[in-house]
Amino acid sequence: MASELDVRARLQRAGQEHLLRFCAELAPGPRAALLAQLEPLEPEALREHCRRAAAACARPPAPAPDLAARLRPLPPERVGSASGVAPQTRRLWEEEGFHQIALNKVAVLLLAGGQGTRLGVTYPKGMYQVGLPSQKTLYQLQAERIRRVEQLAGERYGTRCTVPWYIMTSEFTLGPTAKFFKEHDFFHLDPNDVVMFEQRMLPAVTFDGRAILEQKDKVAMAPDGNGGLYCALADHQVLEDMERRGVEFVHVYCVDNILVRLADPVFIGFCVLRGADCGAKVVEKASPEEPVGVVCQVDGVPQVVEYSEISPETARLRAPGGGLLYNAGNICNHFFTRDFLQMATREFEPLLKPHVAVKKVPYVDEQGNPVKPLEPNGIKMEKFVFDVLPFAKNFVAFQVLRGEEFSPLKNADSAETDNRSTARWALLAQHHRWALQAGAHFLDAHGARLPEQPSPPGSGEPPAICEISPLVSYSGEGLEVYLRGREFRSPLILDVDTARTLQA
Repeated sequence: MASELDVRARLQRAGQEHLLRFCAELAPGPRAALLAQLEPLEPEALREHCRRAAAACARPPAPAPDLAARLRPLPPERVGSASGVAPQTRRLWEEEGFHQIALNKVAVLLLAGGQGTRLGVTYPKGMYQVGLPSQKTLYQLQAERIRRVEQLAGERYGTRCTVPWYIMTSEFTLGPTAKFFKEHDFFHLDPNDVVMFEQRMLPAVTFDGRAILEQKDKVAMAPDGNGGLYCALADHQVLEDMERRGVEFVHVYCVDNILVRLADPVFIGFCVLRGADCGAKVVEKASPEEPVGVVCQVDGVPQVVEYSEISPETARLRAPGGGLLYNAGNICNHFFTRDFLQMATREFEPLLKPHVAVKKVPYVDEQGNPVKPLEPNGIKMEKFVFDVLPFAKNFVAFQVLRGEEFSPLKNADSAETDNRSTARWALLAQHHRWALQAGAHFLDAHGARLPEQPSPPGSGEPPAICEISPLVSYSGEGLEVYLRGREFRSPLILDVDTARTLQA
């Protein structure tokens, strides 16, 4: 480990020597911990990071004055749809996706570096339960969807196949996530096929460009955003691992979408058959004001434009059919070829521009007293996974139905949207629709049949509670054999054991 003198000299070169101002009064253990945290920070990179953060924050966020003239929707030939397509075309996409999965050419990559702070918990979001009858966590639901899609592909092609699960964590989430998976026996996946790796951390910075000391012996650090993926892939030789396994296509997604379809064969097949190197699932924006980025073109180049960068007038523009002109809402759900990811790590990553996030960052004052600020006081610099879209040679977008594939868990129940209740209801309403489509009937407490009108997405709790294990059905397939013509009282929990009983 570097000495205090060496670290101090490096910090002087970076203009950040204040980070050692309490070093003399620290006991040997905390002093060594602080020096170990500071040692990897390269002076030039640290100086530039702090300078760029302060400069970026000084620029007021506003739409670029000429953005509206440069903005265009994606051309129709670049967009596919999960629902607005002939059934035979959808089956063709799905078959191609299953074929690639059966050949062991598909992996999934989870972006799980964030904590559940906005949910009011201190552990990783993937460990969160939204209150399903089964009490399954997000991690368990996702693991079971992997197992089911492997099973479906294997049955179609008479083979045993594997969809490796790569999980990008952070300093905050790696330990708890690894422990959780071990405690749950990796949800019956082969531990060798679950690969966890850690993204980099960056110091939080004050508005005048000084790295923040969170405690006397600790610098305030934050994950470098989900766009830190590209450095992390290189840091941990993840792409080399994929190459050894024969993986050619990677489905990348965020941890907090309870409806996410991992290794979705329809999406994978669509992208492969289009020869895409990069793809994005999108949903139709709920309103012009919905705070999601828009997948579109700027100067003819595909990219995600953040909602804060689009003027209200542009956001409200209508297409000839009456819908929003810029309606392709980004849901952080991507397809990449391994070759494209290789290029991203080697060539594109240094060209990505960091985004500014102004946050409330705990710190110690000049007397060493801990302070929890009531107002934002610091800058966290992030890169986003979608920042590489402009470098794609053949980008495609794939529109899916919000009620079938997108319900993010971001907020505590005190918020109106994207909370524990809306996520739970979205999943239960989906499973209720699947059951009705498979021919099930639900009864009320008195034995009378409930109305068989499926709950529209976003309408709240369904009239009957129905939870279907991903091990039984990945996307609503194969349920008729268990449910057609049968009556059930709420709640119905269709797990593997129940399915066997109903089939007997």
